[in-house]
Amino acid sequence: MRQQIVAGNWKMNKTAVEAEALVRNVIEILSKNPSESVVVFAPPFVHLQRVAQIISQSPVHVSRVFTAAQDCHWEESGAYTGEVSAAMIKSVGATHAIIGHSERRTYFKENNQLLARKIDVAFKNELLPIYCCGESIMERKNDHHFKTIEKQIAEGLFHLSENDFLNVIIAYEPVWAIGTGETATPEQAQEMHAFIRDLLSQKYGGETAENISILYGGSCKPSNSKVLFAQPDIDGGLIGGASLEAEDFLAIIHSF
Repeated sequence: MRQQIVAGNWKMNKTAVEAEALVRNVIEILSKNPSESVVVFAPPFVHLQRVAQIISQSPVHVSRVFTAAQDCHWEESGAYTGEVSAAMIKSVGATHAIIGHSERRTYFKENNQLLARKIDVAFKNELLPIYCCGESIMERKNDHHFKTIEKQIAEGLFHLSENDFLNVIIAYEPVWAIGTGETATPEQAQEMHAFIRDLLSQKYGGETAENISILYGGSCKPSNSKVLFAQPDIDGGLIGGASLEAEDFLAIIHSF
């Protein structure tokens, strides 16, 4: 079902004490000023269990708050020193997993075929995937951005059944707008989100496409979140730096 979602990707930030303080602060304010949005915290692996525990103990009227891993391994278990499996993530109370973030694609050379395997293992372990797609500045300048997004989505997701696909969240993140201070204009973002929804419609039908949440993930912050979220095909945001401060993250959560 299509939902308004604000997910905070902390990346490699926050100590254990800082992580707990941030989550408690956000939940305390949400309990007094609720939002209809789904809120997802994606802390580093080492904080997942504690964050999930804090959320599980939160008041019932902020029960639309969840925990996501920032990644998961494509195998169930094995000799992969330093890696974390989907089963491990599920066992500590997380419900979602970010898969295919541009930093994983760029720094760790993850391709669409590998990400398809991660999608499958996430579903096998009852984790909801937040699948990221996005183009580089050169791909956009050379008018290859639509082709890039189509390839990433088709190769990473289109092997799924319609029933599984209905549980996917897609995050469009123009790589050129992540951590640079640059942001796609609302018109550029809407154009790509509409293109993605049309791709989904061609593969799975219009009804399914209309029920998929597509998030914007390129330097979304309080100063631009309202105008971005007002676009008809933008259903929320995958937030980076602005999710590290409670005041900023809450402002984005309440942008709908």
